[in-house]
Amino acid sequence: MAEGSVSVAEVETSFQKFAVHGDTKARGKEMNGKNFVKICKDCNIIDGKNVTTTDVDIVFSKVKAKSARVITFEQFNQALTELAPKRFKGKSKEEALQQLYGLIVGKEPANIGVTKVAKAAAVDRLTDTTKYTGAHKERFDESGKGKGKVGREDLPDSSGYVGAYKGSGTYEEKVKEA
Repeated sequence: MAEGSVSVAEVETSFQKFAVHGDTKARGKEMNGKNFVKICKDCNIIDGKNVTTTDVDIVFSKVKAKSARVITFEQFNQALTELAPKRFKGKSKEEALQQLYGLIVGKEPANIGVTKVAKAAAVDRLTDTTKYTGAHKERFDESGKGKGKVGREDLPDSSGYVGAYKGSGTYEEKVKEA
């Protein structure tokens, strides 16, 4: 890989993708320790020999502010600068950092081991809305899509004052006539 071949902007894009992973409140400006370890694992910075999860945790603690729980992109770059010589022994610091950037660029958080939806004949049979009967049948339209609240509740008909009373006008008008 030629020197300077990977731009810092490309690394920052990957940083932002990992920074927001698994956190709905994150904005992509700061990364927590869990996501820092994740980016190191997913991008093969942690190889198990030269760089371990312990090394990554120590470097994270070293670059973050004392009371902070997150690191900024500048601190992230500082952490990579510390990890690069460990990961690529025998290379110059700049060369090792460029190779580390090469591992990170274009990567996104992988969802390995995420629970998949079970597809079994029994599940298909139980969730087939065309076979529903009685009150359950009323909860779905012809296509099998749920009707929502309309399908779950008996909505009252409030067009008259009394349930069976369908006269014109309101109760007050009827009382005045009498």
